[in-house]
Amino acid sequence: MPWVESVRVALEALAANKLRSFLTVLGVIIGVGAVIGVVSFVQGLQQLVSREMEGVGATYVLVMPNWSNDPSEALRNASIRLTYQDGLEMQEKVDGVVGVSPLVQESAPVTAGGRTRTSTVMAVGADYQEINNHYVDRGRFLTSLDMERRKRVAIVGTKVATELGLGEDPRGEALRIGGGAYTIVGIMEEKGRALGQDYDDVVVIPFTTSEDQWGQQDQLILQVRAADPRAVDRVKEGIEEFLRQRYPLAEGERPRHQVVLQKEMLESINKVFGSFTAVMGGVVGFSLLVGGIGIMNIMLVSVTERTREIGLRKAVGATTRQITLQFLVEAVTLSLVGGLLGVGMGWGLGTLGSMAMARFLVPDYPPAVVPVWAFGLAFGFCTAIGVGFGLYPAVKAGRLDPIEALRYE
Repeated sequence: MPWVESVRVALEALAANKLRSFLTVLGVIIGVGAVIGVVSFVQGLQQLVSREMEGVGATYVLVMPNWSNDPSEALRNASIRLTYQDGLEMQEKVDGVVGVSPLVQESAPVTAGGRTRTSTVMAVGADYQEINNHYVDRGRFLTSLDMERRKRVAIVGTKVATELGLGEDPRGEALRIGGGAYTIVGIMEEKGRALGQDYDDVVVIPFTTSEDQWGQQDQLILQVRAADPRAVDRVKEGIEEFLRQRYPLAEGERPRHQVVLQKEMLESINKVFGSFTAVMGGVVGFSLLVGGIGIMNIMLVSVTERTREIGLRKAVGATTRQITLQFLVEAVTLSLVGGLLGVGMGWGLGTLGSMAMARFLVPDYPPAVVPVWAFGLAFGFCTAIGVGFGLYPAVKAGRLDPIEALRYE
């Protein structure tokens, strides 16, 4: 029997028992739908995170204390130092470093014009906007003079300006951050949310001024900008050597600081998302296994119900191979139909998840992304399930004795 005829007969057999066929492939639908839904959502999240990381540029280098999560190393964690002065000397002594900015974030009440709201206060250096590709829109940014003289100046995000009723150009307006008085000198460009933080709901102040208000900071995160993307590996080596000389290590002691490049962050992120996708794929694979067992069961029932039909076909000349092929194609078709429905369900779930994220959490969350390999994987699994679990019933049907089959009641 030609392949096209086999598929036609298989579809007719499925259509004759619609409810039974649907219940049979329900496990396949759920399994494939879960795989596609998880993959589409995770791929969208991965694209979002990667886009934000790439937004800071390939010259971005992050230097931070190498804290341990082990409670027994609490004393060691407390002894680790990384200061703003380290960053200034790093910029002078490490070849290829063209910008350094400390980064400290505090949640504090911000007051202006009789209104108060709680916003994220970012204490940074004059190089912050070049390092992070986040620039001032109106007015000016912080200068090295602001840092040296510890000036009480602030740049506000667009959301802060709107919520506090500061108007289109609030430069020169008074602003209170916690208990300190500041003067607004600029408004940051609109950036939206990224990695869980709303960059429009921030107030930026000089790092040195923040030390006057909140105390000395000696366990900082330092953001560094390399002169050229091709120089980042050399810059990383230079910073590590600088820190080893400034903070000597005992023999066998692990490094007290981490120096991480943008490309290394992206690799780590992709690895985490890849592992998550693989784990979820393994978990939902059990649904496909259950679906395969259901297909085998219904095909065995089908062979029993159609025993006389098989005997009649053999009596008029059908070969064992043709009968086997007919039932095998029917099993594969059943599995592929379930896979097709599962792909539709998974894409729908991924789309709903992406829409929910965009509406309630991340306004610029990308739409559901289903890579081509996910479709190939889904239909490959379905084909394998159809063949694997349909082979035994198909072989059993092909080996039936025609005389015994015709006598079957």
